[in-house]
Amino acid sequence: AWQRGWLQGERLQAQVDFWRGHLAGAPALLELPTDRPRPAVQSYAGGTVPVVLDGALAAGVRALAERHGATLFMTLMAGWSILLARLAGQEEVVVGTPVANRQRSEVEGLIGFFANTLAVRVRLDAQPTVAQLLAQVRATTLAACEHQDLPFEQVVEALQPVRSMSHSPLFQAVLSVASASEPDFTLAGLAVSRIEQRHTSTHFDLTLQLTDDGNAISGMLEYASDLFDESTVRRIAANFACVLAAMVAGE
Repeated sequence: AWQRGWLQGERLQAQVDFWRGHLAGAPALLELPTDRPRPAVQSYAGGTVPVVLDGALAAGVRALAERHGATLFMTLMAGWSILLARLAGQEEVVVGTPVANRQRSEVEGLIGFFANTLAVRVRLDAQPTVAQLLAQVRATTLAACEHQDLPFEQVVEALQPVRSMSHSPLFQAVLSVASASEPDFTLAGLAVSRIEQRHTSTHFDLTLQLTDDGNAISGMLEYASDLFDESTVRRIAANFACVLAAMVAGE
């Protein structure tokens, strides 16, 4: 109720205007080369492959981010965008990313799902250097975060993209980066262990989920199995590491 009362009038219009301007003319579809034609209707069937950036590469990426006043997320977003653009043969990409959406201290202690999704547009048409790309991604990410109050479904409503049952609107690739979770907890008299669950569904073509544990950066690359073979996605994961290594070495 508070949010509905707060996000009105000029405040609401400013958020809508930002997203209209940010995404105006952006490509509606990330045209990745796929192993099979895109079906007319998504089945949401999916799979995952592991992604591991070893300690040396992870340290290099962190140092690169620090030198340019960027966060680890921004640097990984730059590398992911380079790879997606190269694979798709496009000069700009739109990548979705989840945010906690808890900007106010009053909601920090509340239980509930506050998360929102932002559509981050990255341009590579000017063939930017690593420094230029990081500066662009930094500015774009900060601006998007400043306008994260507008729910994603309202962004879609405001932009009115051509809708298709074959793919999600505005973006089809996602990046999620998190810090390492707390260590395994213990309970008196009980042995507790994690059970890994197999992912057999996905909402997007490609979803890169990474966690930084302070040493390596690891996670998984989730994919739409209607489009990609596992072997293809493993190559994409390996290519991502190669792009980051080139960014670190060739700055």
